[in-house]
Amino acid sequence: MDDLRGFELWKQGAEGRIYRGVFFDRPAVVKERFTKAYRHPSLDQHLTHERFRNEARMLVRCKAAGLKAPTVYYADYQTNRLCLEYFTECRTVKDFIDAKLGESDEKMLVALMELIGKNVALLHDSDMIHGDLTTSNLILPIPHDRLDLHFIDFGLGYVSHSAEDKSVDLYVLERAFLSTHPNTERLFARLMQSYFKACRVDGREIARKFHEVRMRGRKRVMIG
Repeated sequence: MDDLRGFELWKQGAEGRIYRGVFFDRPAVVKERFTKAYRHPSLDQHLTHERFRNEARMLVRCKAAGLKAPTVYYADYQTNRLCLEYFTECRTVKDFIDAKLGESDEKMLVALMELIGKNVALLHDSDMIHGDLTTSNLILPIPHDRLDLHFIDFGLGYVSHSAEDKSVDLYVLERAFLSTHPNTERLFARLMQSYFKACRVDGREIARKFHEVRMRGRKRVMIG
């Protein structure tokens, strides 16, 4: 995908650029990965290509597992550009939680926690590790009368059947969730209950590993 006509730069971060535009009359984004000048060129090319390929594969695998994620329209392995479906009417789970916290009725939040837990369990049952599970990488199409969760940004994702890897994925989610949304331990507990209820593969082992990962994380914080 050498030609980016019809697309404009939307976001830029440490890993790459995101362009927004239209692909065959459909709203789309193009993700482009940077080369890293400080890395050896051959190593950089290998790592960049692997991450690019992993993200494309993870999105396709997600769909095959029955999970919601952006459709891959086009993958250009020469330029490391990935053209994806763009949701024009949506909201991150982070923004949704921030808007709902403080309301007297938490039914929607509880339902959302249960949905996230169920979907992450399906992700892990399918041997997919997201790598960056945060409430900013989960989105909800508008309107929200029917919660419909979508995963985005699999840039750090990979395939693994390891209970350790799945427990680390959960720990990343826990740390991100509780730091982004303080005083929500009760909500995260509902998420975890839903996860282990829905988890069909190695649930007990993942729970044991999750406890170990938590303890290691706390020791690192105490030691500094």
